Amino acid sequence: MLMHGARNLCLLLVLMAPGAAMAQAMFSLFVGTRSEVADRMIELAGLKAGDVVVDLGAGDGRLVIGSAKAKAGVTGFGAELDPKLVREATARAWVEGVSDRVKFLNQNVFDTDLRRVDVIYMWLFPELQRLLRNKIMVEARPGTRIVTQMFDMGTWQADAVDAEQQSVRMWIVPANIAGNWNWDLALPGTGKNTYASIIDQNFQQADAVVRVGKIRRATREFKVNGTQISFTLNIPLPGLEGSQEHEFIGRVIGNVIEGKVRMHRPVKGDSEKFDVTEYPWRATRSSKTTYFNPTGIELPR
Repeated sequence: MLMHGARNLCLLLVLMAPGAAMAQAMFSLFVGTRSEVADRMIELAGLKAGDVVVDLGAGDGRLVIGSAKAKAGVTGFGAELDPKLVREATARAWVEGVSDRVKFLNQNVFDTDLRRVDVIYMWLFPELQRLLRNKIMVEARPGTRIVTQMFDMGTWQADAVDAEQQSVRMWIVPANIAGNWNWDLALPGTGKNTYASIIDQNFQQADAVVRVGKIRRATREFKVNGTQISFTLNIPLPGLEGSQEHEFIGRVIGNVIEGKVRMHRPVKGDSEKFDVTEYPWRATRSSKTTYFNPTGIELPR
């Protein structure tokens, strides 16, 4: 793990390191994570059997080794610039009895393959973590957990904070849901309606606008957690009285969302009660949208 050091040493590392290596090396002074902090990082990661963990800037390997010891079936690897630390971490894994499940690479963190990992550990300088943020968003799968301490991820807000060690935080890589989405719903009393939606996204924060016929409305309570999304929509539908409350819950699979929608309809004669009916929901992302089609001046009543 990395911490501040003498300015002249940082400058020397910068001058010696080309390309991406320069970006890492200028921040690469090793200070080991305290044992109690490492334990909280591993706890917050919520490890499951079969998880693959990586430590970017692995140092002496304590987080990767600790993860393998904490949960059976967990495997992992660490990326570390200093070959001496790589040798120490490898020897430590053998002593701790997990050398068959972990390994350590003399590698730049920018060259580390994040496509098949479930947990990413980091304790890097703030600027380096921000430089890695785009790599994580592009390479890591939605749902991947990122656990770090002390420093943040810039404008990307943490999804969880450890209750005992407030400096330990976790981020969950959100699915990319920005863009145009379309779906149809066939409902009793109104027939098939086409919904045209545009979703705006900033990391795990998102909101959307939706058009049905000539009516447009904004979504509410939009949540993104890895591949899982949910939101509500209150919009009038042809043939039905008043606005119709929709509750969408789905899983993002590339350019498709599959899930369900719950319709909350007032019980006739009792505005305090609702009938809730569930329908399948499937939305697809498209390069085109009808959201901006002409509306006219004669709106539905």
